[in-house]
This record gives sequence, structure tokens and C-alpha cells, in this order.
Amino acid sequence: MQQASAVALGLFDGVHIGHRAVLAAAVACKAEGLVPSAFTMQTTSVQLKRGEPLQFLYSDTIKQRLLVESGIQQVVCPMFADIASMDGETFCRTYLQEKMHAKKLFCGKDFRFGKYAAWGVADLQQFGRQMGFTVEVVEAVQQSGDVISSSRIRKMLADGKVEQAADLLGAPYQLEGVIQHGAALGRTLQFPTINLPFAAGQLVPLHGVYRTKVFLKDGSHWDGVTNIGVKPTVSEEQIPIAETHLLGYHGDLYGQPCRIEVLEFLRREQKFASLEQLKAAIANDMEIVRQAAGCH
Repeated sequence: MQQASAVALGLFDGVHIGHRAVLAAAVACKAEGLVPSAFTMQTTSVQLKRGEPLQFLYSDTIKQRLLVESGIQQVVCPMFADIASMDGETFCRTYLQEKMHAKKLFCGKDFRFGKYAAWGVADLQQFGRQMGFTVEVVEAVQQSGDVISSSRIRKMLADGKVEQAADLLGAPYQLEGVIQHGAALGRTLQFPTINLPFAAGQLVPLHGVYRTKVFLKDGSHWDGVTNIGVKPTVSEEQIPIAETHLLGYHGDLYGQPCRIEVLEFLRREQKFASLEQLKAAIANDMEIVRQAAGCH
């Protein structure tokens, strides 16, 4: 028989400090013999949230890792389409009672579920009385008098305010993926780079140059200069990408996974009149990062 669980409910887009309060409430139930669990959805399968197109902060891979790092031991994460047509009672019975053996649920006061998000917390509590689980609403976490929310974080990132976003996320904003081949122009500029694409539907921060930290598969980490944008000086394509130069690294990383923490906004992306001007700007960006990182 599967062990009973304490379940945190939410999309958890960003696993920010507000989300972590809900997760921590479930994790605390481990002392009662309940498995700390999360019910969420595959972020990439959610097109709309509260009627607005969703630009997701983190890939499902990052979200899953952050949930586990928060102490969650079981994650149930269906595609949105798998649950979109369920009424509230069917959802609770199928997932919370039968699949997860939930005894305690934790969520924010605005949590909605079921077809057309027609059911709310009071309904969840009613179903709990029938199905043997309790529901606790976790108070929203505030910073500077405003509730910490994914939408606030999206606005900060869209404005290039990565340090403020990190305060709400509880850690630096990050990118993760498999390093792809670019046009190899960085090598001709004598600044070889690694490229991470943005997925369809993923939030793209303000186009610009950022100080970053790059974590490689071998466990090493490197200071980096990352250009987020469309490289207008050298490319006609309007497909955003994160292109990063690793200070002091020499080697081929194509096809390898990596993670990038975005630490500080340096300047906006711009179109230079010549490659020489671009090269000079990159050299200056690298010097700023060297000094910030204490490199010589």
C-alpha cells in the first residue's frame, strides 16, 4: 500500500519564495510520516493562466530539480490536457485521493482547479471532508509590501532587473539546457561562445549583456558574459538565444548540458556599425566581469 502524502498544490512556475512557503508546509509533514509531495502540471503544456498567455519562467527540468531541492520527494506532473476536462470532484478523487493518497493539502488562497478552473479552495475543503484529507491555505509571502508572484518576477526580468528577481526567486534566475552549435562567429572574433536556445513560450529577459556563472557537467563552474537576444550586428534572424563566453575556458562543450545563473545586467543589446566595434564592446564586458569576479 502506498504511503500517505502531504501535497503542495500549484503550477510553481519559478519555485519562488512564495511557492517555497507552500512546499515547506508539505515538507514539514514528513515528521508525521507523510511523504512530502507536489501536484503540479508540465509548465510547457499550460498555454494560458487566468486568461492570459503564459510565458513560463523555468523549464520543467529546472522546476523538477528545484522542487526536489526544496525537500519534495514525490512530484506528480501531468500534461494540462490530461486534467483540463475533469470536474473538481473527479480531479480530487483521481489524483489526490487515489493516486497520491493525500492526507494534507497545502495551497495559496487563489488556487483553482477543475474544468475552466471553476473550483476553488472552499470546494477543495468540501471534497476533503468526503475523501479524507484536510486543506490548509498558506499565506502569501510579501516583500516590500507586495505579494511575491511569478508575474512580478516576469516583469523584473523583462526590465533586466535580474538582481531584484533573484530576491523574489530566492536564488539567481537561471537557464539550463544542452549547448548547441551556433554560427561559430564568436571564434572568428576570438571570443568563442556556447549557445542555449529559449523554448517556445519561455520568458526571454530584456535583450542585453549579463554577468553570469556557468555550471558544467564535470562539476566545474566559470564566470561568464552572456548576451541574451538576437545578435543584431551579425544576424538577421529574430530568434532569441543566450550566447555565453566562459572566461578562461578552452575546450569543446557542444552537446553537453549546462546551467547558467544570471547575476547582473551590464548593458542593452545593440547593433554595432562594425565587427571591430562589437569586438571592443565584448572585450569591455569581459573586463567588467573579471573585475566583479576578482579575476586577474
